[in-house]
Amino acid sequence: MKTRVRIELVPPRRRGARGTGSARVKRTQPNHQGHVRRHVRAERVRVPVRAPPRTRAIPRRASPRFQRSGNRHNDASRESPHPSSALARGSPHSRPADLLPVSIAENSSTPVGRKDFFKGSKLSASRVSAPRAMVSRTVKATAVSMEETQSPTAISNSKSVAAVILGGGAGTRLYPLTKQRAKPAVPIGGAYRLIDVPMSNCLNSGISKMYILTQFNSVSLNRHLARTYNFGNGIMYGGNGFVEVLAATQTPGLGGKEWFQGTADAVRQYSWLFEDIKNKDVQDIVILSGDHLYRMDYMAFVDRHREVDADITIGCLPMDDERASDFGLMKIDDTGRITEFAEKPEGDALKAMQVDTTVLGLDAEAAAANPYIASMGIYVFKKDALVNFLNKDYPQDNDFGGEIIPKAAADGFKVQAYLFNDYWEDIGTIKSFFEANLNLAKNPPQFEFYDARAPIYTSPRFLPPAKIEKCHVKDAIISHGCSLSDCTVEDAIVGLRSQVGKGCTIKHAMLIGADYYESDEQKAKVIAEGGVPVGIGEGSVISNAIIDKNARIGKNCTITNAAGVEDLVDEENGVYIRSGIVTILRNATIPDGTTI
Repeated sequence: MKTRVRIELVPPRRRGARGTGSARVKRTQPNHQGHVRRHVRAERVRVPVRAPPRTRAIPRRASPRFQRSGNRHNDASRESPHPSSALARGSPHSRPADLLPVSIAENSSTPVGRKDFFKGSKLSASRVSAPRAMVSRTVKATAVSMEETQSPTAISNSKSVAAVILGGGAGTRLYPLTKQRAKPAVPIGGAYRLIDVPMSNCLNSGISKMYILTQFNSVSLNRHLARTYNFGNGIMYGGNGFVEVLAATQTPGLGGKEWFQGTADAVRQYSWLFEDIKNKDVQDIVILSGDHLYRMDYMAFVDRHREVDADITIGCLPMDDERASDFGLMKIDDTGRITEFAEKPEGDALKAMQVDTTVLGLDAEAAAANPYIASMGIYVFKKDALVNFLNKDYPQDNDFGGEIIPKAAADGFKVQAYLFNDYWEDIGTIKSFFEANLNLAKNPPQFEFYDARAPIYTSPRFLPPAKIEKCHVKDAIISHGCSLSDCTVEDAIVGLRSQVGKGCTIKHAMLIGADYYESDEQKAKVIAEGGVPVGIGEGSVISNAIIDKNARIGKNCTITNAAGVEDLVDEENGVYIRSGIVTILRNATIPDGTTI
């Protein structure tokens, strides 16, 4: 026989006072027929109650895309979502319970489709609702039996998950964009950085414990992380979460004199953190790359890992015959367990790697079109298994995908595949970077940052809206702070603070933008000294090109690679061509009338 307890909180009599109120506790139980309730016992207990403030109320937000941040005075000027909004809602320290939205106060769940940072469970689509006005009110709570209050599954507990984002690669294939910045710090989509993608996926999945490993050219990456994910004001994300940058460092001993030697070695050098007291509740570690473009619920990934009780689970993509040989492929058995690996196989070796992808959830038609599975380069490890792999089982191996994971599968550890059947792009080369950016401007795009259910966050900036005068614009993204005058922009990305002069044509191109503005006086001085102002000069034509930050393109320049040059290195003059795509280097100056 189940007992139900109802608690009614009674606020203090004196208005505005803080103290102890009364509560009546009624215990009821069903009779033998199960539907007639009879009173058993009533007693008075003392329950601390905080009276609501008199005047504090939070108004309805104008748009669900722009969530509340920690700075209430500057919310209206934010050009893009900022993660502090999620923290303000998810932190128990952010504001009193009686000032939370009604949905939070009554149901302990966050509004507008966000993850439940209090309990780590996920909101279903049916529970998503529009934001409501926040009001001060006294809450009546009902206590019920444990069976009724417990989450449907204990698997979805994001507080028991930590994420490690690998951001230390040299990014040689993305050079010259990585000449002065780490690959995850490369701008994308006009206003974002690549690192914002896995960080936002973590935030949207409810994962509140995040480590970012950095090494090469880490200045701009560290700066962006500090500005964007600095939660400050004593707010702790999710109550006990954190974002920590783990820079490559030296430690005592001969082995401590070396930099990160690979993905696994980078995690190994900081594996002692997993034994830290703040990670005592962590059961699983998600290993993520900082240079992929996709949107993914990592907790669905973790849930599958836990359901099958795997030691390692690998994120996989279904792959067709045309692209399969460009990836590392895997074979699975009828349970989804990985049995074999092959790195970029061809010919008969490629055909031998075909698998039945219906095992992972594809329908028969999709499985026939995609008979291979390729690794995404993201993994879930049991924490204890990861520590043992790195320090005991395979202490000399430095790479996850090429060494540790294949050996673990061969040695009998349970290595499972998890199929991700959605948009994913590896931003590994100039060509892939260029095409991924231009795809963002297509209609409809394969991927977009504008998703209220799972936004991509970035650094808050205080810039004016783009100013566009007498321009023809088609299939383009124009970022904040830009100024365009009497020009044509098609199939292009125009980044922050870009200045495009009269008569310019920007087609099939990407302008990364600028870090600063030049005043009219500064421009006049630059021109008087024979220089070129920051931006694109009047009458210039740019196509099939990337213009990096703070570049100065003179008047009547033509940057189109009309000659079809495949590769060219001329860094002295600020020009670099890879895969036929022209890149104008950061801070480079291209004189008036130049043709490339």
